Amino acid sequence: MSYLTVLLSNAAVAIEETTASQVVSSGSNSTSYVSTLANMLGGLIVVIALIFLLAYIVKRLNLVPSQNAVIKTIAMTQVGQKEKLMVVEINQQQYLLGVTPHQINLLDKLAQPIEESNHSFAKNLQQAKERHHE
Repeated sequence: MSYLTVLLSNAAVAIEETTASQVVSSGSNSTSYVSTLANMLGGLIVVIALIFLLAYIVKRLNLVPSQNAVIKTIAMTQVGQKEKLMVVEINQQQYLLGVTPHQINLLDKLAQPIEESNHSFAKNLQQAKERHHE
């Protein structure tokens, strides 16, 4: 007998037992409606609490950068497990930064700003290098 056949037969037995128990307890329909309503309401409260918790975490960790900030992140890429390169803009001037868990280093002040686009960081960095060497 295959695993699938055993699984299907067990599911059929479980469905039959559930149906039989529902027929026996049909006298307590009002109780089952109240418990179903309480379960749904409890689930709704949990989901709403989870939404508020996630919104708080996103706000606290600043995962959504603001567009009107003085310091604006143009591009970022991971170069190690905890190290990354970032291009940031401050007062219409862009800087290439090396960021580690212990420090932030200014690697270069970009002479020609990188335009914001949906390009990858590597393309933006290559563009900046080409402009810098000209």
